[in-house]
Amino acid sequence: MASLAFSSATTTKASSKPGPLFLLPPNRLKVEAVGFSDLPERPRISLRHGSNQGHRISSQFPPKTSVVSKQSTEVEVNMNTEDCLKVMISGAPASGKGTQCELIKNKYGLVHIAAGDLLREEIAAGTEKGKRAKEYMEKGLLVPSEIVVMMVKDRLLQPDAQEKGWLLDGYPRSLEQAKALEELGIRPDIFILLDVSEENLVERVVGRRLDPETGKIYHLKYSPPENEEIAARLTQRFDDTEEKVKLRLQTHHQNVEDVLSTYEDVIVRIKGDAAKENVFAEIDKVLSSVKEKKSQASMDSKAAAV
Repeated sequence: MASLAFSSATTTKASSKPGPLFLLPPNRLKVEAVGFSDLPERPRISLRHGSNQGHRISSQFPPKTSVVSKQSTEVEVNMNTEDCLKVMISGAPASGKGTQCELIKNKYGLVHIAAGDLLREEIAAGTEKGKRAKEYMEKGLLVPSEIVVMMVKDRLLQPDAQEKGWLLDGYPRSLEQAKALEELGIRPDIFILLDVSEENLVERVVGRRLDPETGKIYHLKYSPPENEEIAARLTQRFDDTEEKVKLRLQTHHQNVEDVLSTYEDVIVRIKGDAAKENVFAEIDKVLSSVKEKKSQASMDSKAAAV
């Protein structure tokens, strides 16, 4: 918390020039107290706050000599990000992770980060990391973890993620990746694991269909097509069969168990078999509690510092 304080009982000399100009980084402004005496003209301090812009604090003193009252004026600018949420979420294919990420992002304003999206963006932008990743992909090889980890790290350190907090989707996926993030000092406040029975996962995947014209995903049972015309053109992904789904689930469970050993002290398991609204209600309770504890800890730390 940075502060600007105008000390009490300070006499200013007559001047027709504007007073000093202070530029502060963007964040919230809080005026604790403002008190002046013998100031017949308009207020001497003006505050302007613009969303996503810097804060401009200016002071202009009138030609007449004025005396600031004994009550000092303090303008505090919250520069801390200690109460921003840092969330990791994991779930098996068809666990509803994508839906819950969208709901979390909308409620808490977190920056949603998915490693696969970062990889595609880096390749499209032609960055050095993207070029290296593309070389492996063109050879049919997996992109080395160190490349992806650095992409994730760079994205997490960008200003929006630092200011708003972040939601890391489906990453890390291996013990090696989890340890690499730990070594970089990247650790979540909470690791959400969506727990869905294998029976439900298989049913959700096998029943999925894609509309090739609109790109919309349907489910024959839970979200059927609106009419027969759409139903007739729906297609099924080649790996959305029961046999292949079970193989994917086996791989997922093996990988996630290794990852969970790194985050066992911050893991929260959420039952994902229920309706999406009910699942989110449980997630919301957990995140609200974590956010409240972080805010209280931040306040206690500031109070101790004072």
